[in-house]
Amino acid sequence: MEKNVLAGLEPKAVFTFFEQLCAIPHGSGNTAAASAWAADFARQRGLRHRQDAVGNVVIWKDASPGYEDHPPVMLQGHLDMVCVKDSGVSHDFLADPLELYIDGDWIKARGTTLGGDDGAAVAMALAVLDDDTLPHPPLEVLLTIDEETGMTGANEVDAADLRSRRLINIDSEVEGVFTAGCAGGARSDIRKTFPTAPATGKVCTLTVTGLQGGHSGVDINKGRANANKLLVECLARLPGIRLIAFRGGEQDNAIPVQAEARVVMADSAAESAQTAADAWLERARAEYPQDDRFSLQLAWADGSDPIEALSEEDTRAVLRLLLDAPNGIQSMEPDLPGQVRTSLNMGVVRLEDGALRSAFCVRSSSGAEKAKLFEDLRALAQANGADYGQHGEYPAWEYRKDSPLRDVMVRVFEKQYGRAPVVETIHAGLECGLLSEKMPGLDAVSIGPDLVDIHSARERMSIASMQRTWAFLLEVLAQL
Repeated sequence: MEKNVLAGLEPKAVFTFFEQLCAIPHGSGNTAAASAWAADFARQRGLRHRQDAVGNVVIWKDASPGYEDHPPVMLQGHLDMVCVKDSGVSHDFLADPLELYIDGDWIKARGTTLGGDDGAAVAMALAVLDDDTLPHPPLEVLLTIDEETGMTGANEVDAADLRSRRLINIDSEVEGVFTAGCAGGARSDIRKTFPTAPATGKVCTLTVTGLQGGHSGVDINKGRANANKLLVECLARLPGIRLIAFRGGEQDNAIPVQAEARVVMADSAAESAQTAADAWLERARAEYPQDDRFSLQLAWADGSDPIEALSEEDTRAVLRLLLDAPNGIQSMEPDLPGQVRTSLNMGVVRLEDGALRSAFCVRSSSGAEKAKLFEDLRALAQANGADYGQHGEYPAWEYRKDSPLRDVMVRVFEKQYGRAPVVETIHAGLECGLLSEKMPGLDAVSIGPDLVDIHSARERMSIASMQRTWAFLLEVLAQL
């Protein structure tokens, strides 16, 4: 990564810490180095801190002069990022730093997600801790790991020594929107292993590309196509095929932008398969006009040498299971027009050597609907002789009608911006729900700068919005 790409930007400390984090591979499940970096930051400055067994980091800082008797406040975000890259990009998220660049008002990463979700929080929190001139109450900064894959870090947080009952979570993506509640959710997996047998004939690789993708919560209501579902629908229309492999999606909480399948069929079926695929593509493009770069490629090869594949019957069973699996919006909030209540995303599908796995991200602000969706997935698995698994469950964060913290933040916002902020709940997971369970009476609000197309390789962060959000955060701390 070219160093100091953001060196000329203000506030200097915020963008310096953001760029330092981007130089450290920190995808979910690979946050040890980022956690060590955060703990080292505290150690170098003589700040009391602790790093727990999973890698969560808590850093304390005493109140500035005149604020000693004010109640403490927590700044909170997560160290991990969603790792998604464009097709053809060779970036290794386990080893390579992100390649940052500036495009007008936007900070982007070449061919990959940027990790502004939630590097923005890490950068701002460390910048606050690093500046001894700022007025603020006693501070507790909590940086968690693996928020994106089930909130593992927040679930493991020991809150016994945390005194804050006011929490500013910096994990929202729209400036001027205060998030005051969120959906709960979990991950679900369906798995089944099928026998394979040698097959000969025409081998075809089908690839769906060019979709928009996005966050499986906040973008689920934007009508964006799911590459896994699209490719399964196409395959189901091809006669006489036997599946060799299927690979679609990268993360269960990202709407998949690409999927690829390899099939084998009799030589005589190739022409009709091509015709059926072309006809399907025309209909699918009409159904998803917003995915205007959507394409389907078929690459043919001679399969004279035997290749291991599923039988035609088991191929139909796989496709039927995946077609029957629910995906997308399941219900809307009856009292909040336009807001999604329950959804799921078929984010990952893999078929390798006969082993099928389909991974879903389930979200709902209704405990009853969430439980029913889990049971529907379990029943689907059982009906198809498959195994069902569930993990990473987290609770909804319920909206508080009375919030003194939110009242202060609204007043500061109105003074700075000359207008009222939007206060809403969000159809996505935030750690505030888990932390509220661990810290009774917690008054929490989530904010953030403008981040666009998170969980996709088009992710970008507004420089001007970061600057305004930073100024807002400092004034809120001064008023608390």
